[in-house]
Amino acid sequence: MQTRRFFDEELNQLKKEVEELAEDTKQVLRKAVNALYDSDLEAAQTIIDSDNIYNSKEQHINESALVMIAKQQPVASDLRRLIVAIKISTDLERMADHGKNIAKATLHLGENHPISIHPSIKDMMNSALEMVDTAINAYHLEDVSFARLLAEKDDKVDKLYGQVTKDLLELTADNPDQIQNIMQTAYISRYIERFADHITNIGESILYLIKGVSYDLND
Repeated sequence: MQTRRFFDEELNQLKKEVEELAEDTKQVLRKAVNALYDSDLEAAQTIIDSDNIYNSKEQHINESALVMIAKQQPVASDLRRLIVAIKISTDLERMADHGKNIAKATLHLGENHPISIHPSIKDMMNSALEMVDTAINAYHLEDVSFARLLAEKDDKVDKLYGQVTKDLLELTADNPDQIQNIMQTAYISRYIERFADHITNIGESILYLIKGVSYDLND
């Protein structure tokens, strides 16, 4: 009984660390997009320099889960919790990488670039942040309904991405001398779209955790 209580405490701690990493990714994306709109190169560089923090957190979660698997030989439901913690932390680390990539693009644009940042990039960010909140709730509560909402929310990000891409292509045609700067903003919108895709992956992992079978939320 005491062994089981200790194992449950370890599982809860692991879950808490995954949720904290998810909150971290929100901050990375928010700070990266704010640095973009503000042309804040110092803030962008700070985001890039902080990337190892999230790599280390992912590694710690993965190593903790693997040690628990090796030592406890968990039953099926507990094993799913450990596997899902590893899968989610991997997606979260990649989401942080996309935030870092936005910061890199901001540095490429520089402080005095002549183009106006598309307003829907901020809309994409806000939608992606809402997705993270939904995913955290789904994971914390192990709630199928929250997890299934992620596909619908991802569609909204995809539509915004399509509109931004269309507008930027038109802008390129009218401003061929600014093609490099315009392409950097196109990359940024793509990074946010990929950020959201990883949240959909997290939703699929949560459904696997709850149901014990694999789901594709993009179907």
